[in-house]
Amino acid sequence: MLKVGITGGIGSGKTTVCKLFEALGVAVYYADDRAKFLMQHEHFLIDQLKQNFGEEIYDHGQLNRAMLAQKVFGNKEQLALLNSLVHPVVFRDTERWYQEQLTAKPPYVLKEAALLVETGAYKLLDQLIVVSAPLDVRLQRVVARDKVAAAEVTQRMNNQLAEEEKLKLADFVIENNSDLEALKIQVEKIHQALIEQAKRKHE
Repeated sequence: MLKVGITGGIGSGKTTVCKLFEALGVAVYYADDRAKFLMQHEHFLIDQLKQNFGEEIYDHGQLNRAMLAQKVFGNKEQLALLNSLVHPVVFRDTERWYQEQLTAKPPYVLKEAALLVETGAYKLLDQLIVVSAPLDVRLQRVVARDKVAAAEVTQRMNNQLAEEEKLKLADFVIENNSDLEALKIQVEKIHQALIEQAKRKHE
């Protein structure tokens, strides 16, 4: 089973692309969604977060995301600390998920994460797909999606590695600057290439 990563800058359309892969029957692990789930349900991680960021970030057992975001964004040390607590837990969760997928014997599975390159996690994967879109398009998408100011989106973008750096490491690039049909064609092409690659691996 090939382990394939999919990443891209904020607003690039990673989730849309992943849904197209899912429509082709590919299993997708959404690392960022799982991280949110684990921060709410993994007791060891919850204790670590309270110790480092204050008991007040949990209110009646619910993580106050806005409060945590205020503490870490714009502060590289605090953001690095948060990532150092969350990423190992997500990594272990991913490994469990991989084991579960093996029973179905798929040619490949996808792991979607915003920070695959930044964390170095891409090195543990067989292939890397980068979803790319022009900066202004990405900015407009996130402003519309999250109902936030452009300045806030720009700040979030600045916390991520420049797209050019991710593209250098990509085995496949998906250009998300047109319509859904154009996306589907690219996804299907990569899907076939990965199936062929998985076959060759087993020969």
